[in-house]
Amino acid sequence: MRVEMENKKAWKFFVSLLLTANVILILMLLGSARPDDSNKLEKTEVWYESVYMPKKVSFAGEPMPLHLYYVKEALERELLSNAYFHSQTIRFIKMAPRFFPVIEPILKEHGIPDDFKYLALAESNFDPRAVSPARAVGLWQLMQGTAKDYGLEINDEVDERYHIEKATDVACKYIRDAHGKFGNWTMVAAAYNRGMAGVQREIDRQQEENYYDLLITTETARYVYRIVALKLILENPGKYHFSIPEDEKYPVVPTKEVEITGSVDNFAKYAEEHGLSYKLFKDFNPWLRENSLTYSGKKRYWVKIPQI
Repeated sequence: MRVEMENKKAWKFFVSLLLTANVILILMLLGSARPDDSNKLEKTEVWYESVYMPKKVSFAGEPMPLHLYYVKEALERELLSNAYFHSQTIRFIKMAPRFFPVIEPILKEHGIPDDFKYLALAESNFDPRAVSPARAVGLWQLMQGTAKDYGLEINDEVDERYHIEKATDVACKYIRDAHGKFGNWTMVAAAYNRGMAGVQREIDRQQEENYYDLLITTETARYVYRIVALKLILENPGKYHFSIPEDEKYPVVPTKEVEITGSVDNFAKYAEEHGLSYKLFKDFNPWLRENSLTYSGKKRYWVKIPQI
């Protein structure tokens, strides 16, 4: 019995010694890891700072009055909103080479300042299928009434507001008409968002023709500043800490145009005949709203076939 008790005491002592050794070993390991962990924290530490603000800013050649504190602060708000919305802004930088080469020559043809391409971005975020709560549609967010007034076809089978080139052409005509009414491009941009009649009502009520001093709805009040903020970031992404290699940007996908010379009963079959999936065909021709097209012979239609 005595020997058994001594054995139990010896076993307890051995177990205690083993546990103590394990604790000491763990503490030593934790202590040796602290410097490395500290270095890791220092390396991954993130600092947030204000955005770069140029001393001079313009929209469509018209200077923005940054000497007015409320103008400067309003622009800074939109720069912060977009420069720190990293995922969205990176996407914009990547997609600009795909959409701007399509828009720019049409603006130039109509004599519209190049800066209005950023208005299209502000309107739709480069989504040709965008639909607003007010039912404005496409890259330029055209309302149905406006689009029809300027000659676009809209029915159950076709909605040309989704056709990038045709919608850009109509947007240019609207912008040109608005410039004839208001006489400056900044107010034209505001009118694109609020409507010519809406802006004119505020001008008449307030006896104020300067956008920067016009009390107007919050959306329109921020609108021009957002356009300019997008312009500043996309023109100089490095100034706002964006670094996107050229080979990571999305280029224009080459296409060929094919005329539709008769009614189409099934665009899925039509796409297959041109070596495409139905999805890819509709991606390049979103203005075709149904799976079929009735051809009357009164109007000619061309579809885009991607060359990939």
